[in-house]
Amino acid sequence: MFDRIFRLRENGTTITTELLAGVTTFLTMAYIIFLQPMVLTRDALGNPNGMDGDAVLVATCVAAAIATAVMGLYARFPIAQAPGMGENFIFALSVIPAASALIDARVASGALQAGEVAPWQVALGVTFVAGVLFLALSLLGIRQAILNVISPSMRNAIAVGIGLFIAFIGFQGASVIVAGQGQLVKLNPQVAAPDVLVFAFGLLLTAGLYARRVRGSIVLGILATTLFALGLKWLIPHLPAVVAGSELVTQSKLMTFFTPATAVVSTPPTMAPTFLKMNLSLAVAGPMIPFILVFLFLDLFDTLGTLLGVCEQAGLVKDGQIPRARQALLSDAVGTVVGAACGTSTVTSFIESAAGVQQGGRTGLTALTTASLFLLALFFSPLIQMVGSYPSLTAPALVLVGAMMMRNVTKIEWSNEAEALPAFITFLSIPLTSSIADGLALGFISYPVVKLLSGQGRDVKWLMYVLAVVLATYLIVVRGMLGTG
Repeated sequence: MFDRIFRLRENGTTITTELLAGVTTFLTMAYIIFLQPMVLTRDALGNPNGMDGDAVLVATCVAAAIATAVMGLYARFPIAQAPGMGENFIFALSVIPAASALIDARVASGALQAGEVAPWQVALGVTFVAGVLFLALSLLGIRQAILNVISPSMRNAIAVGIGLFIAFIGFQGASVIVAGQGQLVKLNPQVAAPDVLVFAFGLLLTAGLYARRVRGSIVLGILATTLFALGLKWLIPHLPAVVAGSELVTQSKLMTFFTPATAVVSTPPTMAPTFLKMNLSLAVAGPMIPFILVFLFLDLFDTLGTLLGVCEQAGLVKDGQIPRARQALLSDAVGTVVGAACGTSTVTSFIESAAGVQQGGRTGLTALTTASLFLLALFFSPLIQMVGSYPSLTAPALVLVGAMMMRNVTKIEWSNEAEALPAFITFLSIPLTSSIADGLALGFISYPVVKLLSGQGRDVKWLMYVLAVVLATYLIVVRGMLGTG
């Protein structure tokens, strides 16, 4: 039955491999379950904004499960989806304050009663409207048309950029790379810090297992690193006070964030406080339109980038085309609409899906496994929180996957500078801007310009020229006006 639905033999995979890949993907992105409520329920000063954190947690799991299941069953790709990082901060720190100002103005004019509408309800409405637009663009084939005009060099550059980005996320999460005075980032001078030691243990062990072709090496690496972290956390208080009481140890994420699970099973909270609470009438008011465009842009290009990068890594691109691309693009649009209805921000494809692909995932069974785990997480949240709350446990997997995705750099047409330079801009911009969408925008703007100036303008489809103009206008006008990062 599984082979008939997911074509396992045709894709050179097995049920066991797909299940392991699904678990791997879930473990590397489980942090969103607990980070999402923290981001959505607080303002820039850390004060509550009225959203119910427990409801947001449930909405995040439900939206991720539904969107990922649609991706697995309808598009049959090993790609997981969940509320996106970046979009959630824009939701909390830009859209909600703008909605609050709009509501205050309406109350002052007498059009609204004080307390009649909460700003977060308007923000959910903005997300819902953007999701409906995603759905319309997907049904009309516009998103797939964009996908089809991207050159092979640019597609592989996106895969490389995503690899660099997720490796960078891993290094940052494990505190190997930290902010530097007078420079953006630098190597953590405290290389013996507990977080770095946990990361180093996990990276070396996982790399060794992977190099030996051990089945499930990434999952085994995460589990072994978790046991190592638990042991280290237990050991530290028994060390001499000069070590255990040092600032290096006491302020580490191991001692401040990583908390051993005290239970295995918990009762899921209710989603009622946010379910179907979006306000659509204010969401389409003039001051909120730019935010709809922001979400539209970010979701469009985050999904395109992730789809291209992961499919290139998995070898799913056939004759320069991604099969079932329309179904894949529809799934994330459905996810955003469902997510807004449940009470969470824009749903998009997660680059952590590359970890599952590196583990051998090739079909929708990987995504379906991840979707099931999002629902199970509601009942096993203590265990999931233990792993998801400490980045050093999953960071080794992200770095390993990033390294493997670098192999796509050899597929870029380096002999043609008009292809190579925009590709370089693309894969460098993705990690430097910490945004797939922004990296793609810079690459897509530079590509037709460089091709035209080099005398190769006829090689570029007309849609790429249109896209370059639209993206340049978006970055200059919309993003410049909002100041969103």
